[in-house]
Amino acid sequence: MFTGLVTDMGKVESTTDLDGLRRIRVQSSYPASDIELGDSIMHSGVCLTVTDFGELESGSWFEVEAVPETLSRSNLGALKAGSIVNLEQSLKLGTKLGGHFVFGHVDGLGEIISIIEDGQSFRITVRPPRELVRYFATKGSVTIDGVSLTVADAHANGDFEVAVIPHTWSVTTIGQLQAGSKVNLEVDMLARYVARMIGVDAPEGQVK
Repeated sequence: MFTGLVTDMGKVESTTDLDGLRRIRVQSSYPASDIELGDSIMHSGVCLTVTDFGELESGSWFEVEAVPETLSRSNLGALKAGSIVNLEQSLKLGTKLGGHFVFGHVDGLGEIISIIEDGQSFRITVRPPRELVRYFATKGSVTIDGVSLTVADAHANGDFEVAVIPHTWSVTTIGQLQAGSKVNLEVDMLARYVARMIGVDAPEGQVK
């Protein structure tokens, strides 16, 4: 479980394709003492498990592994040495919840349609996959590349907008996005349950 509040931007040191998975080594500012084998760390919206780690002069390195399903359904498949990823360690009991409950399970890839400066902030328009359109509502929550954001406007064509403050722009990879970028989207779990309850996501053949 996560909050969508990014706590570090990690740098991919290397990626290695093995039999049926890809091993990714990441450098971070997290102290090695804060990491344990089996820990869950969110990488730009994707929850991955630490399989190895060690100490660096400043921070730590750790390795995670991703299966083909994860690579094909997220933008992690495009990671290479030098890529930057948003990082967040899993939520601990007693931690302040400043964003919203995030599970680290990507629902689909969205496309950045436009980025417009709005004073000191930025207005970003995102086009989600057609099957996810029903989950976005004005003032609802969305996770974009692991960042918890509020939907500022939901358009009739399915696109939605988010407003990004300067701090978020500078301390996450959101500030590196441009029109055409693919981003990991996780819909608000509350929206999922509501859709299920009213029958929108009822299994085929079930009475609505």
